[in-house]
Amino acid sequence: MKFGIVFEQINDSSLPEDYYYAHVPALGLTTHGLGIDGAKAAAMDLIKLWIDEKQSNGESVKEPKESLYSVIEIKNAL
Repeated sequence: MKFGIVFEQINDSSLPEDYYYAHVPALGLTTHGLGIDGAKAAAMDLIKLWIDEKQSNGESVKEPKESLYSVIEIKNAL
């Protein structure tokens, strides 16, 4: 199964520098890890756990059809 992941650098003093969020929009999941590789590994672990939980409850898991990503700029928002 393939799931899109959106990575976003964390700008929060409660975590060390270079941590990233990994968002899995199709499943509504978010996790984090050190660097892109750490965040990707954490997302893979979380997705596997999510799928296992769904399947253990007799629920089906469908692969999303497509993932799209866009960026918009909001001027003077700060």
